[in-house]
Amino acid sequence: MLTYHEWKESGAFFTFKAHQIFFKDTREAGKPCLLLFHGFPTSSWDWHAIWPALSESYRLICLDFLGYGFSDKPQNYTYSFFEQANIVEHLLKLLSIDQFHILAHDYGDTVTQELLARENERETSRVCSTTLLNGGIIYEAIDFALIQRLLLSPFGSLIARLMTFRKFKNNFDDICAIKRPDEELESYWEIINHNQGHKVVHLLINYIRERKQHRDRWVGALQNTQAPLQFINGIEDPISGKKMVDAFQKLIPNGKVIELNGIGHYPQVEAPEIIVKNLIEL
Repeated sequence: MLTYHEWKESGAFFTFKAHQIFFKDTREAGKPCLLLFHGFPTSSWDWHAIWPALSESYRLICLDFLGYGFSDKPQNYTYSFFEQANIVEHLLKLLSIDQFHILAHDYGDTVTQELLARENERETSRVCSTTLLNGGIIYEAIDFALIQRLLLSPFGSLIARLMTFRKFKNNFDDICAIKRPDEELESYWEIINHNQGHKVVHLLINYIRERKQHRDRWVGALQNTQAPLQFINGIEDPISGKKMVDAFQKLIPNGKVIELNGIGHYPQVEAPEIIVKNLIEL
């Protein structure tokens, strides 16, 4: 397993509108390209458990979205899924990538939905397949966690500044059916707080309002995509578990669903072998 220090050292940065964005690229020619998009409030290090296995079959590219991980975290800033999608488009252009698969989780699911909405508006598609993990892809099926509600409140800035590792661990334990070891959680916590990240968490959480506002566009993106689509979901997730699966099956019948019993919100670390197996067989 790559430590988060090794993760950063093996990556690089590119510039988007004067902001430094962290990314990793295995740069293996001849392999299909797989883009990996992380969730809130963590980073691209979310993929550390499956990175080595996936790299055997794919050229892997991931990034830390603006406000996350090792990327810049501007304060007094309006973060948006639309801009995050613009950042992805910019990276693809820099790397001359014109065909790719997507694996996304949580926050990254909706960045993917925006990218798919744009793909549906183009005459030619670059997306070969899409795999989504647990996330709020259908707004009305989300069961919000208390910490999300608190961060969205007028006291969100204060809540973010008062967050401790112990509180973070308790929240993570609530959403993961297979509890994560303290060492792993400490790494997540350090990455979140890198570059004063605790000062922007309450700004990042505005993504929930965006999901409500643009719900039809982003659900429609999944309904209308022409590329293979699958949703791998940890059923024990209290935020986007079984209820989200049921909504997905009802509204997006063109998508394949894989339910993971006994798994929570972070299937890529709770059940990494299953994620790898279902991607390689896609």
